[in-house]
Amino acid sequence: MNASSPTATFLLEAEDLLTQIEDIVLDLGKQADDGEAIGRLFRAFHTIKGSGAMFGFESVASFTHHIENALDKVRNGEARVTDQLIQLILASRDQITELLALPQGSALTPGAERIIAEVRAFLGESTESAKPVVAASAQSPAATAGRQGTTWLVSFVPPQGIVVSGLEPTLLLRDLRSLGACEIVTHLETVPSLQEIEVERCYLSWDIRLTTDRGIDAIKDVFIFVEDESKLSITPLPTVATGGAMRAAGEVTAPGKTESMPASDRGVPAAEWEAPVAAGASKRSTAKDSSVRVPADKLDRLVNLVGELVMNQSRLAQVAARLGDADLAGPAEAIERLVGELRDSVLGIRMMPIGTTFSRFKRLVHDLSKDLGKEVDLVTEGADTELDKTVLDQLGDPLVHLIRNSLDHGIETPERRTASGKPAKGTLRLTASHEGSHVVVSIHDDGKGLDTDAIRSKALEKGLIGPDQVLSDRETFALIFLPGFSTAKQVTAVSGRGVGMDVVKRQIDALRGGIQIESTRGAGTSIHLTLPLTLAIIDGLLVELGGDQFIIPMSVVTENVELQRSERSRHNGRNTIAVRGELIPYLRLRELFEIGGEEPDIEKIVIARHDGQRIGLVVDRVLGSHQTVIQSLGRFYKHIEVCSGATIMGNGRVALIFDLAGLITHVKRTPAPARAA
Repeated sequence: MNASSPTATFLLEAEDLLTQIEDIVLDLGKQADDGEAIGRLFRAFHTIKGSGAMFGFESVASFTHHIENALDKVRNGEARVTDQLIQLILASRDQITELLALPQGSALTPGAERIIAEVRAFLGESTESAKPVVAASAQSPAATAGRQGTTWLVSFVPPQGIVVSGLEPTLLLRDLRSLGACEIVTHLETVPSLQEIEVERCYLSWDIRLTTDRGIDAIKDVFIFVEDESKLSITPLPTVATGGAMRAAGEVTAPGKTESMPASDRGVPAAEWEAPVAAGASKRSTAKDSSVRVPADKLDRLVNLVGELVMNQSRLAQVAARLGDADLAGPAEAIERLVGELRDSVLGIRMMPIGTTFSRFKRLVHDLSKDLGKEVDLVTEGADTELDKTVLDQLGDPLVHLIRNSLDHGIETPERRTASGKPAKGTLRLTASHEGSHVVVSIHDDGKGLDTDAIRSKALEKGLIGPDQVLSDRETFALIFLPGFSTAKQVTAVSGRGVGMDVVKRQIDALRGGIQIESTRGAGTSIHLTLPLTLAIIDGLLVELGGDQFIIPMSVVTENVELQRSERSRHNGRNTIAVRGELIPYLRLRELFEIGGEEPDIEKIVIARHDGQRIGLVVDRVLGSHQTVIQSLGRFYKHIEVCSGATIMGNGRVALIFDLAGLITHVKRTPAPARAA
């Protein structure tokens, strides 16, 4: 399906509305008498129903009508918000997602029919009393003439592009007729001659006198799709006595070149119109933030092009420096500044608030806590913290595993919490914050904490550690990330199969991030994920080894120190160096990669931080900072763990980008090479 087609746009908007519905319902469970939330929920379902009917998703419209009916009764005080209704709405939200995935024109599924029956039972309706509705049916004035109610004068000038966006004014007028007796006047005074008519414009507007026992909210709901862009007024008409009978004052007239017509006798032509709206005609006086939906592949293409531009700008800067031409140096510096601003702007477009990811877990916590028989509140902080969309897309699964483990293994049942002096309801806290060029996402629960004895016992049983091996708490906690490790005593639908945490570790490593665990017995566990802001372009430290150049991500670098030839034999031959009283281990990359050639008398140690600890990387020279466009190594080199990618330098050569976590993992698994003489 074309990403820019009206149907595709509807599906995207429906997805947003379904997300809003889930958020509202989960919050509604904490405050059932929130009338504003009920109204927003009703309008969201109403929008899906109306748009679904317009775009051929009759099953969606028919199904959604019943939920809308239940919410309307809640709005009118005829029904109450209960746990049963909340579960029905959540199930309905999931069912609408399934119906939207079916071809247009598909019939209701058995699951949808079952939910409809449950909604009818909740409302105390019989099967015959609630008939499915696809679109609002038209009622003639005669059918509602005896109905008591208020008379309203509705003036409606449609917005530009109303039909292009998939809406027809005739459907809105038909919805109004379903509310009660109405008379419609179509204004034709702005219609030009036939030769001047543009089929893409609408020259019509309407005045409607409506008598209905429904309130103003029901009338506003008819125009919910277009109220912000339309010129719309809804005014109650006072009633006056006339010979013992009551009639509405202010009869609708047809001034100028207009035509008056009863709704039952005359229709409105359905054509593709665009109506010009006068300046200031919008119902709202405040300007709205506008946004544009862009397919992700187009955005990725833009980022790739900017990356190519950054690399070529780097080549231009090197050429300008080599030639030493003052006339060339000025434009080269200006281009460097502009390319830098363009890079930041384009990467900023890909930055999204992490709250969009956090909101997904409200439903997960709600459903899982019920399945486990636990009471858990989800608290989120730092939802406006921004991350690259690529990082966010890959962060969802690790967070799901961590949240499931916190709920299953961490937070106790209400009975056990009460017995240990804790509140019966546990708290799961998701937070995000900026720390330099990284974002730290933390998952904290106030549960029982990690049992180091149980972890050590399971590690011994599986042969992961030796019986005499002494581990710190940090090292013991790290064992849970090993493949197949699980302390669960039985397999459940949630966990216990020994999969999950090792997947988390691999995915966070793939994102060039790190994991830290803090836990206190009886008080809870905190897991901190340190993630880069972006995976596309990074600031790197350019270093040299044996004539080849490499990149170390600047985000992990803390400082550089010198390593004299005389210092290499200190500390009993161990690769450590004292920096301001602290012994820091280091890796000799020449030995690790078996790079030949003569070593310089004075080498450089780049000190980096990983998992809260510092480690040094010995290189020949540090050349300075470098703006690095990350390029994939390709599927033939995907097994290489010491490098996360490569970049093309200004001279056309390729420089590999070191992956600190991969380097450390590789060293732990590889026997130390013999030290060069």
